[in-house]
Amino acid sequence: MKETKTIRKVFLVYDFEKEEAWLNEMAENGWALCGVGICSYTFEACEPGEYTVRMEMRGHDDAYQAFLEEIGAEYIGRIIQWVYYRRKSSLGAFDLFSDIDSRISHLQKIGRILTAVGVINLIFGTMNLLVGLTSAVGNTSVGFLNLLAATLLMYCLGRIHGKIEALQKERLLHE
Repeated sequence: MKETKTIRKVFLVYDFEKEEAWLNEMAENGWALCGVGICSYTFEACEPGEYTVRMEMRGHDDAYQAFLEEIGAEYIGRIIQWVYYRRKSSLGAFDLFSDIDSRISHLQKIGRILTAVGVINLIFGTMNLLVGLTSAVGNTSVGFLNLLAATLLMYCLGRIHGKIEALQKERLLHE
Protein backbone atom coordinates (compact mmCIF):
# COMPACT_ATOMS: atom_id res chain seq x y z
CA MET A 1 0.00 0.00 0.00
CA LYS A 2 1.40 3.38 -1.04
CA GLU A 3 1.86 6.18 1.45
CA THR A 4 -0.67 8.99 0.97
CA LYS A 5 -1.17 12.49 2.28
CA THR A 6 -3.86 15.13 1.93
CA ILE A 7 -3.15 18.84 1.62
CA ARG A 8 -5.78 21.55 1.85
CA LYS A 9 -5.03 24.56 -0.31
CA VAL A 10 -7.09 27.33 -1.91
CA PHE A 11 -6.64 28.53 -5.49
CA LEU A 12 -8.89 31.10 -7.14
CA VAL A 13 -10.28 30.19 -10.55
CA TYR A 14 -7.95 32.52 -12.48
CA ASP A 15 -4.95 30.85 -10.78
CA PHE A 16 -5.55 27.44 -12.36
CA GLU A 17 -2.12 27.60 -14.04
CA LYS A 18 -0.52 28.20 -10.62
CA GLU A 19 -2.54 25.27 -9.23
CA GLU A 20 -1.38 23.01 -12.06
CA ALA A 21 2.24 24.11 -11.55
CA TRP A 22 1.97 23.30 -7.83
CA LEU A 23 0.51 19.85 -8.58
CA ASN A 24 3.41 19.16 -10.96
CA GLU A 25 5.91 20.41 -8.39
CA MET A 26 4.42 17.91 -5.93
CA ALA A 27 4.89 15.16 -8.56
CA GLU A 28 8.50 16.29 -9.07
CA ASN A 29 8.97 15.86 -5.32
CA GLY A 30 7.58 12.31 -5.37
CA TRP A 31 3.88 12.96 -4.62
CA ALA A 32 1.44 12.12 -7.41
CA LEU A 33 -2.07 13.52 -7.33
CA CYS A 34 -4.54 10.67 -6.78
CA GLY A 35 -7.69 12.45 -5.54
CA VAL A 36 -9.30 15.89 -5.48
CA GLY A 37 -11.97 17.61 -3.42
CA ILE A 38 -12.97 21.21 -2.81
CA CYS A 39 -9.71 22.84 -1.65
CA SER A 40 -8.37 19.34 -0.90
CA TYR A 41 -5.75 17.31 -2.74
CA THR A 42 -4.73 13.72 -1.99
CA PHE A 43 -1.32 12.52 -3.09
CA GLU A 44 0.36 9.13 -3.16
CA ALA A 45 4.07 8.48 -3.03
CA CYS A 46 5.65 7.97 -6.44
CA GLU A 47 9.03 8.21 -8.12
CA PRO A 48 10.04 11.87 -8.34
CA GLY A 49 8.91 13.25 -11.71
CA GLU A 50 6.97 10.11 -12.57
CA TYR A 51 3.78 12.00 -13.51
CA THR A 52 2.64 15.14 -15.28
CA VAL A 53 -0.66 16.62 -14.09
CA ARG A 54 -3.06 18.60 -16.25
CA MET A 55 -6.41 20.17 -15.50
CA GLU A 56 -9.08 21.93 -17.49
CA MET A 57 -12.60 23.25 -17.17
CA ARG A 58 -14.79 20.88 -19.16
CA GLY A 59 -18.22 19.33 -18.95
CA HIS A 60 -18.55 15.56 -18.72
CA ASP A 61 -17.50 14.01 -22.03
CA ASP A 62 -17.05 10.22 -22.19
CA ALA A 63 -15.51 10.28 -25.69
CA TYR A 64 -12.90 12.87 -24.69
CA GLN A 65 -12.07 10.98 -21.51
CA ALA A 66 -11.71 7.74 -23.50
CA PHE A 67 -9.37 9.54 -25.93
CA LEU A 68 -7.18 10.77 -23.06
CA GLU A 69 -7.09 7.27 -21.57
CA GLU A 70 -5.98 5.93 -24.98
CA ILE A 71 -2.95 8.24 -24.88
CA GLY A 72 -2.11 7.09 -21.35
CA ALA A 73 -3.76 9.78 -19.23
CA GLU A 74 -5.50 8.79 -16.01
CA TYR A 75 -8.66 10.54 -14.87
CA ILE A 76 -8.08 11.67 -11.27
CA GLY A 77 -11.31 13.43 -10.47
CA ARG A 78 -13.58 16.40 -10.92
CA ILE A 79 -14.54 19.43 -8.87
CA ILE A 80 -17.69 20.85 -10.45
CA GLN A 81 -16.35 21.63 -13.98
CA TRP A 82 -12.62 21.28 -13.25
CA VAL A 83 -11.23 17.93 -14.41
CA TYR A 84 -7.85 16.59 -13.29
CA TYR A 85 -5.67 14.12 -15.22
CA ARG A 86 -2.21 12.69 -14.79
CA ARG A 87 0.04 10.84 -17.18
CA LYS A 88 3.39 9.13 -16.81
CA SER A 89 6.11 11.58 -17.80
CA SER A 90 7.97 8.77 -19.57
CA LEU A 91 5.23 8.84 -22.26
CA GLY A 92 6.38 12.28 -23.40
CA ALA A 93 4.85 15.74 -23.35
CA PHE A 94 1.29 15.95 -22.04
CA ASP A 95 -0.64 19.08 -22.95
CA LEU A 96 -4.40 19.55 -23.17
CA PHE A 97 -4.11 22.77 -25.19
CA SER A 98 -2.12 22.48 -28.39
CA ASP A 99 -2.09 26.11 -29.49
CA ILE A 100 -2.92 29.68 -28.53
CA ASP A 101 -6.48 29.46 -29.90
CA SER A 102 -7.31 26.41 -27.76
CA ARG A 103 -5.93 28.21 -24.69
CA ILE A 104 -8.01 31.30 -25.51
CA SER A 105 -11.10 29.13 -25.99
CA HIS A 106 -10.53 27.52 -22.59
CA LEU A 107 -10.20 30.92 -20.93
CA GLN A 108 -13.37 32.14 -22.66
CA LYS A 109 -15.24 29.11 -21.31
CA ILE A 110 -14.05 29.98 -17.80
CA GLY A 111 -15.10 33.59 -18.40
CA ARG A 112 -18.62 32.60 -19.46
CA ILE A 113 -19.14 30.56 -16.30
CA LEU A 114 -17.73 33.33 -14.09
CA THR A 115 -20.02 35.85 -15.79
CA ALA A 116 -23.13 33.71 -15.33
CA VAL A 117 -22.45 32.93 -11.66
CA GLY A 118 -21.41 36.54 -10.99
CA VAL A 119 -24.60 37.96 -12.54
CA ILE A 120 -26.75 35.51 -10.57
CA ASN A 121 -25.04 36.58 -7.33
CA LEU A 122 -25.47 40.24 -8.26
CA ILE A 123 -29.20 39.76 -8.91
CA PHE A 124 -29.81 37.76 -5.73
CA GLY A 125 -27.67 40.13 -3.69
CA THR A 126 -29.59 43.16 -4.94
CA MET A 127 -32.95 41.46 -4.39
CA ASN A 128 -32.01 40.35 -0.87
CA LEU A 129 -30.83 43.84 0.03
CA LEU A 130 -33.94 45.51 -1.35
CA VAL A 131 -36.26 43.08 0.42
CA GLY A 132 -34.22 43.34 3.61
CA LEU A 133 -34.33 47.11 3.62
CA THR A 134 -38.06 47.33 2.89
CA SER A 135 -39.43 44.62 5.15
CA ALA A 136 -38.80 42.94 8.45
CA VAL A 137 -38.64 39.55 6.71
CA GLY A 138 -35.56 40.24 4.53
CA ASN A 139 -32.02 39.24 5.32
CA THR A 140 -29.51 41.92 4.34
CA SER A 141 -26.49 39.87 5.44
CA VAL A 142 -27.27 37.25 2.77
CA GLY A 143 -27.54 40.06 0.23
CA PHE A 144 -24.14 41.41 1.24
CA LEU A 145 -22.63 37.91 0.93
CA ASN A 146 -24.09 37.58 -2.58
CA LEU A 147 -22.67 40.98 -3.54
CA LEU A 148 -19.29 40.05 -2.07
CA ALA A 149 -19.30 36.82 -4.09
CA ALA A 150 -20.28 38.75 -7.23
CA THR A 151 -17.39 41.18 -6.63
CA LEU A 152 -14.88 38.35 -6.20
CA LEU A 153 -16.18 36.58 -9.31
CA MET A 154 -15.94 39.78 -11.36
CA TYR A 155 -12.37 40.28 -10.12
CA CYS A 156 -11.55 36.74 -11.29
CA LEU A 157 -13.26 37.49 -14.61
CA GLY A 158 -11.04 40.55 -15.03
CA ARG A 159 -7.94 38.43 -14.45
CA ILE A 160 -9.16 35.88 -17.02
CA HIS A 161 -9.77 38.66 -19.57
CA GLY A 162 -6.24 39.92 -18.94
CA LYS A 163 -4.88 36.46 -19.78
CA ILE A 164 -7.01 36.34 -22.94
CA GLU A 165 -5.69 39.73 -24.06
CA ALA A 166 -2.09 38.64 -23.44
CA LEU A 167 -2.63 35.49 -25.53
CA GLN A 168 -4.26 37.51 -28.32
CA LYS A 169 -1.22 39.82 -28.40
CA GLU A 170 1.05 36.78 -28.46
CA ARG A 171 -0.95 35.34 -31.37
CA LEU A 172 -0.51 38.60 -33.31
CA LEU A 173 3.25 38.37 -32.82
CA HIS A 174 3.27 34.89 -34.37
CA GLU A 175 1.17 35.79 -37.42
